[in-house]
Amino acid sequence: MELRFSTWQEVERYLQTSKTIVMPIGSTEQHGPNGLIGTDALCPEALALELGKETGALIAPTISVGMAQHHLGFAGSITLRPSTLILVICDMVNSLVRHGFERFYFLNGHGGNTATATAAFSEIYAQSSLSPQETESPNIRCLLRNWWEAEGVMKLSRELFGAADGSHATCGEVSLTQYAYPDSIKSAEMDPPIAPTGPIYDADDYRRRFPDGRIGSNPSLANPDAGKALFETALLGIIPDYTRFANAGS
Repeated sequence: MELRFSTWQEVERYLQTSKTIVMPIGSTEQHGPNGLIGTDALCPEALALELGKETGALIAPTISVGMAQHHLGFAGSITLRPSTLILVICDMVNSLVRHGFERFYFLNGHGGNTATATAAFSEIYAQSSLSPQETESPNIRCLLRNWWEAEGVMKLSRELFGAADGSHATCGEVSLTQYAYPDSIKSAEMDPPIAPTGPIYDADDYRRRFPDGRIGSNPSLANPDAGKALFETALLGIIPDYTRFANAGS
C-alpha cells in the first residue's frame, strides 16, 4: 500500500491496525559510467514496494535527494545540506506523528545519509523529551536500515563479483537497478577495469581522485540476473527485520 496512491480514509483505516510506516530514503548522485543517477533512491524504493506487497506495510514517498555534496563534481548530482536533510526528515516524521504513526522504518540506499538521519532521529526524540505536551504520540521510534546490509547481501555480492564490487557505483547496486528497471540499462567502457580506492573529501577532490565516479568497482560486471538474486536475498532479510520492528513493544 503506497501513501501516494491512497485516500485519507484508507490511511485512517490502516492506522487502526498498524502505527508503522516504511520510509525509503536515498540520494540523487552519479554512479559511474553505467550507473543511474537515481540508483540510491531506486534500490530502496523497489525493495520497499515489494516489502509493502509482502507484509501490507504502508510505504511513504521516497526521500530521493540526500546528503551527497561530494558528488557535485559530476553533472546531475543533487545534494541537501545535512541541516536541510535533518529538517526534511523531522518534518515528514512529525507530520505523520500528528496522524497517529509511531514507528518509522527508514530503508536507506545511500551510506552518506547515515550520520544525518541518525542526527534527525535524535532531534525527533529531543523534541518529544523536551516538549512532551506538543507530541501526541509518546512512543515515537525511528530505525534506519541499509538495504545492502540485510542478511546475506554482502556475502552474495562477494561471491558474485569479488573485489570488483567496490564501494561506490558497485556491481551489486547497479545490478539491482538493472533487474528492477530493465528498460534503463546502460553500458560503458571501464578504464581501468577496477577503479582506484581512497578517501572522499569535497566535490573537486572527489572528481580528481575518481574521474569517472567509481570507487573500487567494475560495474561492467553488473547484470539483471545478479540483481534479481540480490533483490530476493535483501527481501529475505528486510521482511523479518521490519516485522520485528513493527511488532515490538513500546
